[in-house]
Amino acid sequence: MSYKCELGKSMKKLAVFVDVQNVYYTVRQTYRRNFDYNKFWSEVSELGEVVTAYAYAIDRGDRKQEEFQNILRAIGFQVKLKPYIQRSDGSAKGDWDVGITLDVMDVADDVDIVILVSGDGDFDLLVNKVRTQKSKVVKVYGVPQLTASSLINSATDYIPINEQLLMS
Repeated sequence: MSYKCELGKSMKKLAVFVDVQNVYYTVRQTYRRNFDYNKFWSEVSELGEVVTAYAYAIDRGDRKQEEFQNILRAIGFQVKLKPYIQRSDGSAKGDWDVGITLDVMDVADDVDIVILVSGDGDFDLLVNKVRTQKSKVVKVYGVPQLTASSLINSATDYIPINEQLLMS
C-alpha cells in the first residue's frame, strides 16, 4: 500500500498537445501511412499521468473525420475544432497555432512535462519559453524530415515520429 502512495507522488504530470493537421500531412507525405494515436498514447502514458490532452483539428463536416475525432476522444483526447475556411482566391485557412499556444501557457504551470506533436517551426518560441522561463521539460514529436530545426533545438527532447508510431 505504501508503495502505491510513493509511486503516485513521484508520478510526473503530463500535458499533451497534438497539431492534428500537421501530423496528418507530414506523416502521409513522408511515410504514406497514418500516425498511430493509440501507440503514441501508450508511449507517453509510460512517462507519467496524462492530465490534459488536446487534439486540434479542422472541422470540414466530413463523416470520416467525425469518426476519427470520436476515436481520439475514446483514447483520451479533448478534441478542439475550428471551421475549415475556403477563401475566395481558392486558398484555405485552418490554423491552430494561437489556440495551441494559449492552451500550453494556461496549463504549463500545472504539469511537469509538456508534449507537443508538431513539426511547425512557429512553435519554437513557445517551446523555448516554456522550457526556460517555466522550467518545464518539453518533448516535441515530429517527422524528422519535416520538423523545423528551430523547434527541435528549442525542445528539451525531440522524439522522431518513425515506423514505431505508425499504423500497420
